[in-house]
Amino acid sequence: MNRETSAAWHYHNLTKHSYESVRKDRHYLDWETQPLPFKVYPDLPPIPLPREWEELRSSALAALNPSPVGDDKAPTLTDLSALLYFSAGILKSRRYPGGEMFFRAASCTGALYEIEIYLVCRDLEGLRAGVYHFNPGDFSLRLMRPGDYRGLIASAAGDEPSLLYAPVVLIFSGTFWRNAWKYRNRTYRHFGWDNGTILANTLAVSVGYGLSTKVVLGFEDETLNELLNLDVKREVVLSLVSLGRDRDTVLGRKQTLEPLKLGVVAQKGEIDYPEMRQMHSATFLTSAQEVAEWRSHHYSPKHPAPQGESFRLAPAPVEKYPDSVERVISRRGSSRSFQRKSITFEQFSTILHYASLNLWADFLSSSGTLNDWYLIVHDVDGVQPGSYFFHRDRRAIELLRTGNFRNLAGRLGLEQALPADAAFDVFFLSDLHAVLEALGNRGYRAAQLEAGILGGKIYLASYAVHLGATGLTFYDDEVADFFSPHARGKSAIFLMACGPGRKRPSAF
Repeated sequence: MNRETSAAWHYHNLTKHSYESVRKDRHYLDWETQPLPFKVYPDLPPIPLPREWEELRSSALAALNPSPVGDDKAPTLTDLSALLYFSAGILKSRRYPGGEMFFRAASCTGALYEIEIYLVCRDLEGLRAGVYHFNPGDFSLRLMRPGDYRGLIASAAGDEPSLLYAPVVLIFSGTFWRNAWKYRNRTYRHFGWDNGTILANTLAVSVGYGLSTKVVLGFEDETLNELLNLDVKREVVLSLVSLGRDRDTVLGRKQTLEPLKLGVVAQKGEIDYPEMRQMHSATFLTSAQEVAEWRSHHYSPKHPAPQGESFRLAPAPVEKYPDSVERVISRRGSSRSFQRKSITFEQFSTILHYASLNLWADFLSSSGTLNDWYLIVHDVDGVQPGSYFFHRDRRAIELLRTGNFRNLAGRLGLEQALPADAAFDVFFLSDLHAVLEALGNRGYRAAQLEAGILGGKIYLASYAVHLGATGLTFYDDEVADFFSPHARGKSAIFLMACGPGRKRPSAF
């Protein structure tokens, strides 16, 4: 591992879970310092968003397969309202002794929702050009900077083409303490997972409104942190999404950024975990030239042809499951338990097929993905229980080893019942050595983000076929060992469990 990528490798190994580590390093929550669930600018007046919109025109399954370039179209304020609601809005809440828990449109580790969304736009009907913060608490925007700053963003992103033509840019940030309160140093991994699951919703809803999108990870970090006036010890920009397309390009240009004096309601009892900040700083790109050079490199995975028995997927046509993205997201929620019941091969195939379709991002080559799909199948009609590798290009799963691995899956999933009770589990593993060699430390941010997006797409596909799903953590090295020799040298990144859900009685 060379010096340029040692920070990511060090952080990844520092934050691995093992049977010994979770027992030696126990952590107890301090409820007196529980973070606020929202970022609040007390001195900025809210701009209420409309709460009514047309039902999305695309089925959820169809929305998981976006085209690379949509029609020339800009979102309306109503479109933006629906998109923000179904990406990060509050769909329901539940009161309990001492407080209230809010459940949002996309899953999040520990229901802590540490990802913030900012919106940058030109003049739109009903919304003037500016930099806005989205507050899901009162479902509103707050204007931070008036004026059109899309040119600054495009310049900071090395004139990425999708940003040059985008009437709206969404900026996603991560707030350290809101997640680190529970997960401490491991929060930087969660940034990718939680940002990714929100992005999966954002991308799918955008398809429903006929808006072209692209995930952008190549940009000058300091410029965008300054644009949003972030205290980088507490919050940092993670990713961008271009939204919509204009006929005319915006000129990528530097603009003078006046410092903002915006008060933010402070969190209580914050604890600094410097390893996370050091990890993030190691991923920084500092100039347009560095952004362009980074974007010119891509990781292209090399997978041998299947050696074991293979089974081609048989996904359902989108017409069989016509529920809109809106309806699927509205009933989605991380499954709190699974029934040990079988699912059909068609349901299994449909989830894998649609969740693995097109993802347009500047860190992916046309043939590439940073994460490989490894599966443990427990109860799928017509499929032997065992471990498998999913060949995305062939639309087929390759049998690695037969066996009933329910108990082992539970152990791999941090000794939780969910991966043992599910119908099947998807483990995302990445050849981090090769990814970091190609993309540097920023490749670690990309690998975690892609896994989160793929996990979010699995959520949507699972609920579209009326099953459940949930994201989980794991014993890192034991996962890689289980899937070896096929997975030799790879690192565990994320875990999704899927199956017939069963709601447990409420604890409140």
